[in-house]
Amino acid sequence: MIEFKRPDGQALNGYLAEPSDKANAPGIVVIQEWWGLDEEVKAVADRLAKAGYRALVPDLYRGKLALEANEAEHLMGDLNFGDAAGQGIRGAVQYLKATGSAKVAVTGFCMGGALTILAACNVPELDGSIVWYGNPPLEYVNAGAITKPMLGHWALHDEFFPIAGVDQLEEKLKEAGVYYEFHRYDTKHAFANPKADSRDLPPLKYNAEAAKLAWERTLDFLQKYINS
Repeated sequence: MIEFKRPDGQALNGYLAEPSDKANAPGIVVIQEWWGLDEEVKAVADRLAKAGYRALVPDLYRGKLALEANEAEHLMGDLNFGDAAGQGIRGAVQYLKATGSAKVAVTGFCMGGALTILAACNVPELDGSIVWYGNPPLEYVNAGAITKPMLGHWALHDEFFPIAGVDQLEEKLKEAGVYYEFHRYDTKHAFANPKADSRDLPPLKYNAEAAKLAWERTLDFLQKYINS
């Protein structure tokens, strides 16, 4: 765990996973699901570090973790999304850039996916975004402010973020001239989380095949736009 500063000067903790060769390594800020900074999102950061990236997970819940869905919903409801994107996530991007990463992407899952889109609108320092099955209400998406490439992984049978909303988001990005790549998978929500099935929530379902394909596409995107 490390501490970094938000643009407003407040301190925030985060989990930092470093690659074996961290000199000039590109960075990626990883945004949690609604559960919090748990072992699963740390494992994502570790996996990205093994792929050669400095991965930082900001602790947006400031130490709180949810084990049950009702707890997670409560924590997410208490989170100020604008503050999280414009301050917490932006501070994490700035930290990685100030400590050696020339380029930094932002990625997030579920709630973190929605925050990733907001970060793409509100964090001018980021160099790309990768969204995993989560999007904010369209009225909060200032597509004209998105100037860097975006990759999106979406579940066709998502009960939390219906695919119709993704179609509307895509139209908005298209109208604004944003460069994006959206991929739709014949899956349910949280298809890339190996722990999804253990949550005992029917709307969640891990899909190893889709997760593998989405991960490969993610690494290709990072290689093209962040690791160059």
